[in-house]
Amino acid sequence: MKKMTKNYEASVKLIEKNKLYDAKEALEIIEKMPKAKFDETVELHVKLGVDSKHADQQVRGTVVLPHGTGKTLKVLVFAKGPKAEEAEKAGADFVGAEELIPKIQNDNWFEYDVVVATPDMMGVVGRLGKVLGPKGLMPNPKSGTVTMDVTKAIKDIKSGKVEYRLDKTNIIHLGFGKVSFGAEKLSENYETIINAIIKAKPAAAKGQYIKSVSISKTMGPGLYINQK
Repeated sequence: MKKMTKNYEASVKLIEKNKLYDAKEALEIIEKMPKAKFDETVELHVKLGVDSKHADQQVRGTVVLPHGTGKTLKVLVFAKGPKAEEAEKAGADFVGAEELIPKIQNDNWFEYDVVVATPDMMGVVGRLGKVLGPKGLMPNPKSGTVTMDVTKAIKDIKSGKVEYRLDKTNIIHLGFGKVSFGAEKLSENYETIINAIIKAKPAAAKGQYIKSVSISKTMGPGLYINQK
């Protein structure tokens, strides 16, 4: 732990107390911070002035990042017949139907990052709600993961599509790239996400929508962003 503490302390020294940074400037500082032994993820934390307990104040959606996330996601597709063949051709890592239920329920099989399903398979997938739901893996039409166009869904996910959603404390947490991307590419990914979140503002939201925005890397302190 000592080594991490040393790096963390050195990183903190690069940040001015109580300063609101421009996103690009913040990302340049993160680039200068001492490196961990792995390529750290750069994370975004956006606190919103909405109440997630109300259905009409939910903020959720997906966006394809121009430079991807730096992580290749494994995709499981629930489909049958021609759609199953299409999913395999499009590069799905796993394709199946009912036969996967016991594997997921009993064998705790979670070797995938995203689950896609054709609408006719949702009756089957629904039986896995208690297992997939808490892990945030349940397919959803809003995030484009319940669809007949399995090719597009797989291609989008593989090319850097991310889902953003509010947690119970009205904060969106999201990884949007790796430190190795550099400030320029990370900045473009950041703008894409923040604009999507702004566009997703619910009509029922009153007062200040974006309360605070901070950026950090996996093992580093956060920097607050001046986001209008």
